[in-house]
Amino acid sequence: MSMKKTDLEKHLAKKLDGKLKSGSIPQRFGQGAKAMAAKAEAKPKDAVPKLVQLTCKLPADLAQRLRDRAVTVEGGVNAILTQAAAQWLDSTAQMQSS
Repeated sequence: MSMKKTDLEKHLAKKLDGKLKSGSIPQRFGQGAKAMAAKAEAKPKDAVPKLVQLTCKLPADLAQRLRDRAVTVEGGVNAILTQAAAQWLDSTAQMQSS
């Protein structure tokens, strides 16, 4: 005896539903998600300092002097400006506290 088309479709739907229910859960869900979150928390957060872009306008002769000096310094212009800003802030803080 052959099956009706609707019975055949119901049978295939049940078969598919069974496969979906018995399938394994991907690692990004469930227990695997906990392991991934723990791994992310284990990374050192302040290993690399956060850099913020700062734009300023300088006179052309001063900018050229900075570029010339940056060639000899590791870190380039960023390192020179970081050092200069830190020294200036420290000196103004000492002047204010006195």
